[in-house]
Amino acid sequence: MGHDHHHVHDDSGSIGFAFILNLVFAIIEFIGGIYTNSLAIMADAIHDLGDSVALGSAWLLERLSLKRGDRFFTYGYRRFSLLGAVISAGVIIAGSVFILFKAVPRLFSPELPHAPGMLALAVAGIVVNGAAVLRLRGASGMNARMVAWHLMEDVLGWAAVLAVSVVLLFRDIPVLDPLLSIIITAYILANVLRNLGKTLGIFLQGVPANTDIEGIERDLRACAHVLGTHHTHVWSMDGTRHVLTTHVVVDSCATREDILQLKERFRAILAKHGMSHSTVEIEYSDEECRIGDDTCGSDARSCRAVPGDRDKRS
Repeated sequence: MGHDHHHVHDDSGSIGFAFILNLVFAIIEFIGGIYTNSLAIMADAIHDLGDSVALGSAWLLERLSLKRGDRFFTYGYRRFSLLGAVISAGVIIAGSVFILFKAVPRLFSPELPHAPGMLALAVAGIVVNGAAVLRLRGASGMNARMVAWHLMEDVLGWAAVLAVSVVLLFRDIPVLDPLLSIIITAYILANVLRNLGKTLGIFLQGVPANTDIEGIERDLRACAHVLGTHHTHVWSMDGTRHVLTTHVVVDSCATREDILQLKERFRAILAKHGMSHSTVEIEYSDEECRIGDDTCGSDARSCRAVPGDRDKRS
């Protein structure tokens, strides 16, 4: 147990370092973007500001992740990561729209940015984000690994700014700056909107990707004494920890020992399917289900037992 906590504290420190570094540099970027008159720099500044919100949320949530459920949040505090993701997405989307409103008119009346300043900021951006990536390289937590990949994208973005600034040092092609800012912004928006869609799907308690509900029910129905399943629901707390609830109908001759064995079998089956938390309500075949059909989705099972396969007995 102590080994796990050691990794969490290491990840928290690494994310905290990346957060402070990113936030300070985002402020420098805004100042530098105004000074160099570069929309590409401003686009990266908006991106880094959004990253700072994400990093700050991740840093806080790495600490909160150790906190167990209480009477306010019985499942614990891991779901707060989704709120942080939505806030971060909102910051980036608002900033990206602002950059696009500035960049599109400049395509038709471009202004020459200060190339030496762009070059200096690009080099600094590569160094700062690269240092953050190196600090997170050995992290084990999902939060830290995702942050490291995101910062690696920032390094590539600054490499593009570096290339454009070098060209502008030797050739007056001012349209390259708004063009690059639009490309960077479009790439960022595409990724943010895709991830926001996934996050909202989790918020709305959609079925997690790659979850085979029919396969889960089939495995449950294959157990001895099980006649059928219904009211099976799966959702995710934070995109990685999935929750399942279901009703299982057993034959009326099942004894207490049979039920205890079934519970162990159900636990193994649900763990195999990636369920972190499960609630299985066991009903006898002559018992009426307490939940009506109107509470289910369009693909809900009837409250009557669904015929299933019985284990072959030797």
